[in-house]
Amino acid sequence: MKNRIIPTLIVALVGAVIGSFSMMLYASTHFAGVAGPGNTPPAVSAAPLAVSDQDRIISAVKRVAPSVVALNVTVNGQQIVPSDPLAQLFGQQSPQRIQRYHAQASGSGFVISRDGLIVTNAHVVRPPNGANVSKIEVVFQNNDRVPGHVYAMNIGADVALVKVDDYKKLPPPVEIADSSKLQAGQWAIAIGEPWQLQQSVSLGVVSGFNRDEVIGNESGTAQEFKGLLQISTPINPGNSGGPLIDIDGRLIGVNQSTANPQAGAQGIGFAIPSNTVREQVGLLEKNPGVHQGTGVGYIGAALATVTPNLRVQLNYKGDGVAVMQVIQGTPADQAGLQPGDVIQKVNGKDVVNYSDAVAAIKATKPGQSIALEVWSAGVRKLVDVKVAERPPDTMVPQQQQQQQP
Repeated sequence: MKNRIIPTLIVALVGAVIGSFSMMLYASTHFAGVAGPGNTPPAVSAAPLAVSDQDRIISAVKRVAPSVVALNVTVNGQQIVPSDPLAQLFGQQSPQRIQRYHAQASGSGFVISRDGLIVTNAHVVRPPNGANVSKIEVVFQNNDRVPGHVYAMNIGADVALVKVDDYKKLPPPVEIADSSKLQAGQWAIAIGEPWQLQQSVSLGVVSGFNRDEVIGNESGTAQEFKGLLQISTPINPGNSGGPLIDIDGRLIGVNQSTANPQAGAQGIGFAIPSNTVREQVGLLEKNPGVHQGTGVGYIGAALATVTPNLRVQLNYKGDGVAVMQVIQGTPADQAGLQPGDVIQKVNGKDVVNYSDAVAAIKATKPGQSIALEVWSAGVRKLVDVKVAERPPDTMVPQQQQQQQP
C-alpha cells in the first residue's frame, strides 16, 4: 500500500510544479502590458493641469506689485501774473508781478536694486520752467511713506533713478526681460498710480516696435524719442515711470506716454523698452547727476531725398540725399559739408533717400566717425564726420506732439 502511495504523491507534486510554471509563462506572455517589471502594477501618469492666461496674469501682478511705488513730488516755482486781474476784464493794461507757487505732482516707479534705487521717468521728477523739486515721497504697497531723492537722470532717454536710504522693508527688484525677443500680440501689463489710484492694473498687448515719437511737456516744448515700444495697454496720468511687464512678471518696458487723444488717437501708448532701461540704469548707477544725452547719433545737417526738382537746381543727375542746411559748429559744419552737397554713400553703402542716411547716422554711436561719399559741385570727395550726440530738446508745433502722462 505504501509502495503505491509514494509514487502517486511524487507524480502529483511534479504535476503541480509543471502547472504553476506553465501559468507563470502564460501570464508573462499574455499580460505583459498589464503589469510592469517584477509583477508590479504599471505606472500611471496624471494629465497636466491647464493654467489659463488669466491665472498667469494674476500671478504676475501679485509677484511685481509689492515692488511698484507711487512718487509724490512737491514742486516750488515762480510764475508771472497780472497785479490787477480785474483790469484785464475791461481791456485795460495791468502791471505784472512774479508770484511763487507750490504744486504737487505724482507718478510711478519700481524697485530696481537692493540698494534702494527706484526707476521712473525723468519727466516725473524734473519740474518744468526752472522750478525745483523740494520733496519726493515714495509710497510703497504697504503704505509706508519714505523720503527719496533724485540719484541720477538722463533727460534725453527720459529715465531717472530715485533713491531711498536705509529702508529695511525694501521689496525685491523687478526682473528685467530681453525686449528684443518681444512679439506683436503678446500680453503687456501696466502697473502704476493713474490719477493717484494706488496699485492700478491695466492690460493690453504689444502693438509695435521702434516707434519714433515727439512727446510734449507742460512747458510747451517737445522732445523726440527713438525706438519706443507701442502698446495698446491704457496709460493714464500717473502711470508714467511704472513697470510694463509680461505674463511671467518680467519687465518689458517703462510706461512713458500716450498718443494725443485730441488728435483722435485711441489705445496707442508708448513705453521705453526694457533693454534701453537696462542700459540706462547701468550708466546712471555709475554716473550720478543730471545728464542730457539722447544716445542718438547726430551730425547737425538738414537732409532731403534728391527729387527731380532738386536735380535741376543742383545740376546733378544721380540719386542720393541732398544737404539742405548745416548748423554752425556741428560735426557736419566742422567736416566741411555745405548746402547743395549730395551724400551718395554712407560707410560704403548707397543711400537713395532721406531715411537711409538718417538711419545710418542715428545708428552710429556718438564719438565714432562716419564715412560719407559726397558729390559737391561736380566733384566727388570722401568726408569723415565725427558723430555727436543728438541734443535732447526739439521744438515742434504743439499739434504734432504726443502727451506725457
